[in-house]
Amino acid sequence: MLSIVKLGHPALRARAEPVVATDESLARLAEDMLETMYAHDGCGLAANQVGVTRRIVVIDTREAKKRPSVLRIGGKTRPVHKHMPMILVNPEIESAGMCLAGSEACLSIPGIHGEVTRPAVVKARAHDLEGNVVEFEAEGLLARALQHEVDHLNGVLFIDRLDAAERQRVADELHQMAGGMLG
Repeated sequence: MLSIVKLGHPALRARAEPVVATDESLARLAEDMLETMYAHDGCGLAANQVGVTRRIVVIDTREAKKRPSVLRIGGKTRPVHKHMPMILVNPEIESAGMCLAGSEACLSIPGIHGEVTRPAVVKARAHDLEGNVVEFEAEGLLARALQHEVDHLNGVLFIDRLDAAERQRVADELHQMAGGMLG
């Protein structure tokens, strides 16, 4: 299991580097990331969160029964559980729907949660560990998790997306957590 880096660690603000999907070290990293995510009851984890600035994320929304996910491949709805966990290399997403507010939290910012407005539907393109192109559309928690994790790969944290009132609500806790060095 890997250690999750916390707010203030430079990897969380770094833009992750693209990787070659068939790089053998990625399979081990992905395995370790999944183990770490599950151990911390997360539904997504970006490599930045374990101090590795490489463009890979793992996602598994199966356990979030109260926050359903929708997955469409080739325009057809597919059973989400059959495609989990997802290991996405060099993921790219684009908005495909209206925006909705929803609660978010982060394993790298424990104890903090807030309402973040994001597109309700996204189109995703990535590679799997064999180098195959993976394209799908996501809605619900899967869409939110994808956006949250891709943000991590770009050095963006969910707290950066809080509106002014939400940011003010958690400002003292964030200041203490980051040792006064929010970036």
